[in-house]
Amino acid sequence: MKAAILGGTGVYSIEGIETVEQLVETDYGRVPVMRGTGKWENLYFISRHGTDHSVPPHMVNYRANIQALIKLGIERVFAIYAVGSISKVVPPGGVGLLTQFIDVTQGRSNTFYNGGASGLKHTPMDEPYCRAMGEKILAAADKKGITIGKSGTYICTNGPRFETPAEIKMYKIWGADYVGMTAATETALIREAGLHFAAVAYSINWAAGIEEDLAFISDEEMMRIKNSLTEIALEVLFAPLGSCKCKEEQE
Repeated sequence: MKAAILGGTGVYSIEGIETVEQLVETDYGRVPVMRGTGKWENLYFISRHGTDHSVPPHMVNYRANIQALIKLGIERVFAIYAVGSISKVVPPGGVGLLTQFIDVTQGRSNTFYNGGASGLKHTPMDEPYCRAMGEKILAAADKKGITIGKSGTYICTNGPRFETPAEIKMYKIWGADYVGMTAATETALIREAGLHFAAVAYSINWAAGIEEDLAFISDEEMMRIKNSLTEIALEVLFAPLGSCKCKEEQE
């Protein structure tokens, strides 16, 4: 079985694992993918913003990245997202499981099915993330003494600008816990592909207007969180899973 980690801000590699670059040709462009070596040869990694963080969120080639996973035969995906905290349930420096999302992006290619030759498909989104993988993540975190919020709603904005306090106030009323710029687009495409998909958000600051102090967490704290999440990902991605809807909803 093959699995992949998707990393964004602050997550540009798989800590402690030697990798080699592999270029994957897709219908939407070429994708650089890092592949593990030795016992991790079935583990892959994509840096959505590039390893030099040069690709802004509205310019990420989401369809190419996800089609690359499909072409590689990936079955499970673990995504890590840097976010701003709206809800105080997971403050800066905290980590939460994603269970729902709200999409307010504009103009993005967020489907493989545009009619015509590509066909038409209405993908269920009542459970956007794999319940079985989520349970494994929480269990692995508990075993390691890491606190992870058990649920959370991510609102996805277009970027690259940050949000205004008025926007954040509205998103809070809507029920959003975190704000970011990438998860909804990736989630929609991965769900269309029928892959087992789990995602975690780690908060790097308060969203605009929530607190007076908008300071970001330190690089050291970001590294600590990244390493902890990588450990959890490696444990979960290749573990036996319980029942979920990921495949049956695609049939």
